[in-house]
Amino acid sequence: MTTKLIQKDLFKGTQEFELVDDHIDIRIKAPFKKEENLTVMLTVLDPEPVISQSALHFNSRVNGEPLISLFLGKPNTDAFNGFVNAIKQKAFEEFNAFAGLQSTSRSAAANPNVDGAPVDFGEGGEAQLTQNREHIQVERIDETIELLKQHLEMQDIEPLITALERLKADTNSDKSLTGVLHAFNELGSYQGAVLTYAPYVSILLYDDPFSNM
Repeated sequence: MTTKLIQKDLFKGTQEFELVDDHIDIRIKAPFKKEENLTVMLTVLDPEPVISQSALHFNSRVNGEPLISLFLGKPNTDAFNGFVNAIKQKAFEEFNAFAGLQSTSRSAAANPNVDGAPVDFGEGGEAQLTQNREHIQVERIDETIELLKQHLEMQDIEPLITALERLKADTNSDKSLTGVLHAFNELGSYQGAVLTYAPYVSILLYDDPFSNM
């Protein structure tokens, strides 16, 4: 399994990716910009990448926004394909392990459609939320709230914390679950941070992980 990839582009600079246990470490050195160091949890990645122009993106399971973007075919086809396949496999396995789901031998799991569309959690996503009720656990909601309070500024995430508290009080409430979705959608640029520190949020909002297979 290919666990590390270094890509260089004359105009975009250098980016390095490394699979480490349950996450991916990313280092980006773009011309005339400060070096960026990022960590993306595998549990929040949709294992079906999307190709856009000269890049391949792994999007968020929750909002469909790109979390990892790779230069197509670099540094060479074999290394690129090996790393992409490793991400797909590990993202699928880590999500299932985190959600308490058993692995599947379905062929689509091992070879997801590269052209698959990202998950869209707009207004239409509300109808899918009830499928997630079996994954709602009070202790995990408690853990999520504590992680968010520990790592993020309260004023930035207070509506989400409030929504999670309401869901914890009544895990059978469709209104409370929808409230979590709406609060997450209002986070804007903080969505990535929330998913990094509290990936259980993606379990609450993502529909059946086998539904697209």
